[in-house]
Amino acid sequence: MSLSSSSNPRPNAPLHACTIRHDSLFKAVWDWIVLVLVIFTAIEIPFSVAFLMPLQDEHEGSIGWNFIKVTPLLVFNLWVDLMFIVDIIINFRTTFIKRNTDEVISSPKQIALHYLKTWFVVDFVAAIPFESMITPRVDSATTLFGLLKSARLLRLVRVARKLDRYSEYGTAVVILLTGLFTLIAHWLACIWHGIGNSENRNEFGWIQELKKNLNLNNNSTGPDIQTRYITALYFTLSSLTSVGFGNVSPNTDAEKIFSVCVMIIGALMYASIFGNLTAIIQRLYSRTSRFHRDLRVIEDFVKFYKIPKSTKEELDEYFRHEWAYTKGVDMETVCVHQWRAN
Repeated sequence: MSLSSSSNPRPNAPLHACTIRHDSLFKAVWDWIVLVLVIFTAIEIPFSVAFLMPLQDEHEGSIGWNFIKVTPLLVFNLWVDLMFIVDIIINFRTTFIKRNTDEVISSPKQIALHYLKTWFVVDFVAAIPFESMITPRVDSATTLFGLLKSARLLRLVRVARKLDRYSEYGTAVVILLTGLFTLIAHWLACIWHGIGNSENRNEFGWIQELKKNLNLNNNSTGPDIQTRYITALYFTLSSLTSVGFGNVSPNTDAEKIFSVCVMIIGALMYASIFGNLTAIIQRLYSRTSRFHRDLRVIEDFVKFYKIPKSTKEELDEYFRHEWAYTKGVDMETVCVHQWRAN
């Protein structure tokens, strides 16, 4: 995914064969496809490591993991890996804008060197299917599998930089911040379940307490995955938002330490994310406030000079039409700046 941008890039030499422009429609669509896949992996990988893998170990026990069994999730993950590999190939053939010169670089050699120096290592490590290289019956294979599978989350670094271009749009920032908050809550919910699952034999663990609240018998394996995930997400969201109803509470030392960390993270998120939402929302409505202010100025002008009603209506209509067309932007100033830039 090409992450460089410039307002007035100067074209370079003609494109070589199989070279893709960074601002082409194909590259834009491809970037969004990869972005969706990265978001999917950011949601699916922690869930699989925390919820699905322990359940698989319980069912298969000493038999070992059944890697041959084909599931829709396995097929889709293989397809995602293939898409990430194709993305690396595309990035080796995509032009970029040289810093400080606004020059579009289309030379295959320069493109390759630039990509190798920037994002190739991150993309390469994130695209390698490490989990398929593990022997199922080795000791601590579950932990190793989860750590290597989580290497794909490195692509979130590129996503974060790609989303910087939308920081100018207030509505987009609100959506992104809300999505970030929800994603962090999802990650913490997966960690919370991992802690509870590791202390499954402790009768005071939160999973055992949930089992008692649901009146499940002792021979039962406990609540199903759906109930566990909803409960874990409910706990993390209530902790991050400082609500904390207490119906799901930490009991063991590990759970209490994790809860303290979640509270600290929640306080930081309130300061960095929700603290900025007020300024963002105010900026969203700043033009509306200016519209009503200018409209009041016109009304005061009409009253002071006792302008006839017919002229007042024409003035109001002209003002509303001009505002709908320019959205409050001074077009003369914009044209002057554009003329000076050229």
